[in-house]
Amino acid sequence: MKDLNSEKDQSHPLYLSDRDHLDRMLAKDSPEDKDIVDLARLFLRYQGFPGATDLQADMLKTLASWGISHQELNVRARKLWESGYRPGKAPTEKVGSGFDTSETEEK
Repeated sequence: MKDLNSEKDQSHPLYLSDRDHLDRMLAKDSPEDKDIVDLARLFLRYQGFPGATDLQADMLKTLASWGISHQELNVRARKLWESGYRPGKAPTEKVGSGFDTSETEEK
């Protein structure tokens, strides 16, 4: 007999890639900056989503294995973004247009 709730569950178009990311994070004892940002992003993506219950459960397991709360995850992710963190960029790279008016010469 089918579970009545499973008939209502929707599949998310990014489920497979999100599953890969989450499996990678579940295997870690402690998160790197990228992991903090990725897990926070996944929580936002699946918040209120009617489906992917296995992903949602594993997100909570990941938090527990890292020993942090959902609130702490959000605080740490926010601090990373505010400090200029961007995925795929080296920590020393500047964020912005690169235009610095202080170096222009007045003529």
